[in-house]
Amino acid sequence: MESAPVVAAQTATAISVALAAHTAYNLTQLREPWWDGTPITEKVSILIPARNEELTIRAAAQSALTQVGLTNFEILILDDSSSDDTAHIVSELTETYAEVTLIEGIEDIPAGWLGKPFACHRLSQKASGSVLVFLDADVILEPTAVAACVQLLREQDLALVAPYPRQIAQTLVERLVQPLVVWSWAATLPLGIAEKSLRPSLSAANGQLMVMDREAYVQCGGHESVRNIVLEDIALMRSLKASGSHCATVNGSDIAQCRMYESTEQVIDGYTKSLWSAFGSPAGSVAVNSLLGFTYLVPPIALITGRKKSTRILGGIGLASGIASRALVAKKTNAKVWPDSLAQPASIAAFIGLNALSWYRHVRGTNTWKGRSL
Repeated sequence: MESAPVVAAQTATAISVALAAHTAYNLTQLREPWWDGTPITEKVSILIPARNEELTIRAAAQSALTQVGLTNFEILILDDSSSDDTAHIVSELTETYAEVTLIEGIEDIPAGWLGKPFACHRLSQKASGSVLVFLDADVILEPTAVAACVQLLREQDLALVAPYPRQIAQTLVERLVQPLVVWSWAATLPLGIAEKSLRPSLSAANGQLMVMDREAYVQCGGHESVRNIVLEDIALMRSLKASGSHCATVNGSDIAQCRMYESTEQVIDGYTKSLWSAFGSPAGSVAVNSLLGFTYLVPPIALITGRKKSTRILGGIGLASGIASRALVAKKTNAKVWPDSLAQPASIAAFIGLNALSWYRHVRGTNTWKGRSL
């Protein structure tokens, strides 16, 4: 009878190999928005919620202003009670560009709402386009980004196109954690099935950039239906699917880029504010994190500590499969492949640690973001 460590190494390696194979196939199903030059004639509303974004808001707005292929568009920017120079910068833009409108936010948001969903809700109420583009204030769009997404939205009769921008990671901690934003769904979510399915569980979206049909948005309840949910982007896709609309998670690395966090402290605070809610419940978090840890940490441990050569070989195969999965996604989405992909076990360990810290802060009621309690 095989010992428990050998069985663990065998099982973890089998899962790692299977997920690497699934990753390779899944990436062949991953759509990439592309604009063929046909003008977009319907009105498009580009909606940007901004709270203390003085360092990025001008660049984000300028990238929205330089979109090509749109014959009729507006840019609405909501200053969400910023304490920095965000509102002043946007005001300057409104004086130069007729397409830009500044909306003033309120500090005391209604009970039962979180800050970002309420900001997006207010933006949607002011918008007049038949297509709503929700854009974070730290995202830079390529000139054809919106036209490409609207074209895909209409050609495939979708309610939502959810592109994941290229994630810019510069510091060590960013490079350790940020690649998992894309890898997590690219390796595990069956994209071909998810696009055709109305099952809310088969959802992955990134609030950095979401392009949706206004009618479908209103029908599902819009951001009001996810008003108290930290991960409102995924919840909104689930709400759309629950109302009978099809959605697509797509590769947005050629049309947009975003640097979410610029310091170790921001990375930690940014992830801990939301990871507690990512898997539905404490039991869900334990299950997912246990599976990740088992799959991607047991093989390298077996490689290093295995007494038998066969166990060490198994561990090496499992480790290599995890690295391969990470590398395939990085290459497809224009992320840094090497040497970052080699850090997959360390990335998974860091992710598990952030999950634990997120739950610790949530239970203590100390999770905050940009000065607001969560």
